[in-house]
Amino acid sequence: MKLLVVEDEQKLAQYLQKGLGTAGFVVDLAHDGVTGLHMSLEFDYSAIILDSMLPGMDGLALLAALRTQKQTPVLMLTALGKVEDRVNGLQTGADDYLVKPFAFSELIARIQGLLRRSAQHQPESTSNRLALHDLEMDLARRKVSRNGQRIDLSAKEFLLLSLFLRKQGEVLSRTEIAEQVWDMNFDSNTNVVEVSIKRLRAKMDTPFELQLLHTVRGMGYVLEMRE
Repeated sequence: MKLLVVEDEQKLAQYLQKGLGTAGFVVDLAHDGVTGLHMSLEFDYSAIILDSMLPGMDGLALLAALRTQKQTPVLMLTALGKVEDRVNGLQTGADDYLVKPFAFSELIARIQGLLRRSAQHQPESTSNRLALHDLEMDLARRKVSRNGQRIDLSAKEFLLLSLFLRKQGEVLSRTEIAEQVWDMNFDSNTNVVEVSIKRLRAKMDTPFELQLLHTVRGMGYVLEMRE
């Protein structure tokens, strides 16, 4: 899942990007309101974490403009703890509010709550559920199962499998996987992709008769059904 963090405090923004990335999300950053509004309208995000005090355009103005075109779930961050400030944000269109300073575990819990509520208001046929054969993934509830059996994945394994499911049938190179899952340029001396693929296979392929994740020699990997 992809999130947008709009936060002008660069250290906090980088901390959130790193922490949310470890939790299995892909995170884009914007450091001012104008850029944040452009990105939120230009791209589709699962949720937006929005600071209320921003240069160029404050969080409430950004939120009001966003709500004229999109209903992306928004969690507002603020240093202002007054009730009227929270009410203002909620009435403008925020889905939840978190007052700084906050515990990172609470931020994760609130984001997951936003995603669950968003999923409840969307048809079953939307991208919240991905599947191939007897392999199923519920993105909002962060659950994976195969043939009815629950599969426990780490945050990165979950993100890796979601990439394969979204692009099933396409051969993905190690470079593309590294960029999408680890948000890094591929280093030929790093075997992080191969190690993660091996661990993922051990959980979602090895225990089952039909193998879904295949190596394409010299090119990369592909998730597909083969006879």
